[in-house]
Amino acid sequence: MAAPPKKKSDQEEIKVILRNKRARHDYFVEQTFEAGLVLQGSEVKSLREAKAVMGDAYVGVRNNEAWLYQLSISEYAWANRFNHAPKRDRKLLLHRREIDKIDEATAQKGMTALPLELYLKSGKIKVLIGICRGKKVFDKREDSRRKTADRETAQAMKRR
Repeated sequence: MAAPPKKKSDQEEIKVILRNKRARHDYFVEQTFEAGLVLQGSEVKSLREAKAVMGDAYVGVRNNEAWLYQLSISEYAWANRFNHAPKRDRKLLLHRREIDKIDEATAQKGMTALPLELYLKSGKIKVLIGICRGKKVFDKREDSRRKTADRETAQAMKRR
């Protein structure tokens, strides 16, 4: 007997829209959370075209709600007067205990919450939030050395 066909919910397709490479370079990621975003229609259309910049974005807790600050989503060309403000604060949809963990972690010295990725998951736009600790210069150099060594090892194995 054949296996039953997979349901759509079993096949969660993830399409990465935007990745914050700078965050992984400058910070150690201690913990991650997946959150939904409260967006306007023109923002969704702009994000589907990958017209956003995550450079200075960060996550903060205000009035027991998590917010995403400084994420720049370009205006959608066809939205005319119904367009959105490109750098507005966007509310994050998280569970209460996740918001509390983010608030606790960011209260510690040297810790911050940053968006790591924006992606489409089952037709909805999600953001991957990381609780991060800053790297020192020698940590960055060590990471660079490790990546170079791994790359050389992989190339040597491929040649064999």
